[in-house]
Amino acid sequence: MLEIKCTGSPYEIGVTHGAAAKDKIAGSIDFYSRLFQTSCSLAWPEVVQEAAKYAGPLERIAPRYLEEIRGIAAGSGVAFLDVLALNVRTEITFGLFSDAPQADGDLARAPSDGCTSLGWLTPSGSFLGQNWDWMVAQGANLVVCHVSQPGAGVPDFSMVTEAGIIGKIGLNAAGVGCCLNAIKCRGVDRSKLPIHFALRRVLESPSRAAAVEAIKAAGVAGSGHILVGDGTGSVGLECTSKWVKEVAMDEAKRVCHTNHLLLNTSDVDEVAWWADSPPRLARIRELTAGVAGPATLDVIAGLFGDTEGYPSSINRRQEGGSAAETLFTIVMDLTNKSARVTFGRPTEVRERVVLSF
Repeated sequence: MLEIKCTGSPYEIGVTHGAAAKDKIAGSIDFYSRLFQTSCSLAWPEVVQEAAKYAGPLERIAPRYLEEIRGIAAGSGVAFLDVLALNVRTEITFGLFSDAPQADGDLARAPSDGCTSLGWLTPSGSFLGQNWDWMVAQGANLVVCHVSQPGAGVPDFSMVTEAGIIGKIGLNAAGVGCCLNAIKCRGVDRSKLPIHFALRRVLESPSRAAAVEAIKAAGVAGSGHILVGDGTGSVGLECTSKWVKEVAMDEAKRVCHTNHLLLNTSDVDEVAWWADSPPRLARIRELTAGVAGPATLDVIAGLFGDTEGYPSSINRRQEGGSAAETLFTIVMDLTNKSARVTFGRPTEVRERVVLSF
């Protein structure tokens, strides 16, 4: 697994990321260009044209992040808008397929990753974890980034991300972590933070409370679920272009989530797309409730290997009716500011990486 240590100004961080992951960034662009073409009949130049609509608003609300994207483009030798398109790929989908009622079928078929996530405050510590499920072809383009921004007043952080994307799944030196579940609702608001920018904002937060405050203040451009945790526990943030709402820990101090909204959705138009999302949610709740002894990192990691409902199980396989496979699993011990990442399905681990502060 390519691990990249990035430090310096936003542009310098981007250049380091871009130069080190040049081939994988090209691979990410190739993967998404093919995917948009086959799933949406959309050529990459059209995708880039949509991405350009975000540059102006982001220059106002997240200039540091745009500067980092410029650095990634320079370091990798690709166009700025190509890298921006990777970072707003989710919102591009929502923007393209949210204008007409008949577009629901297109939005349901449009490309997006699926996952199962869990936050759990136990006597053993505060844990956050997920499987990241996506098409096998994109697995080769994953990287681990360790980012330090001297003078910026934000914690160092480590994340697993798709090459070229500035914010995804990981934790920081303050013990704040985040996970992501894709959600599909019609509508996009370009004046707010795209979901991957919102994840980056969490990774730069000193506490769970500060992260929640930052995301609520900025808003999120499209839909998604961001699971945020620190040593005091976790909270789910269900995000749409209209609002950000909190999913509190239940009586067992858990937040379980998959790929559909759990809160009142009467004012948004959610598109059903993963038929297995409700069964996976029920299963992760059942598995956690069935843990008899201490819920340690090892025990929680084991839950993500569950294959009930195979191949569309928590531990997915890309075959038959399952369009995605578990490409990596991350379990974070936020009490001790560390995480274990396994690449490949949990039952077919190819590589292990430890993140720690």
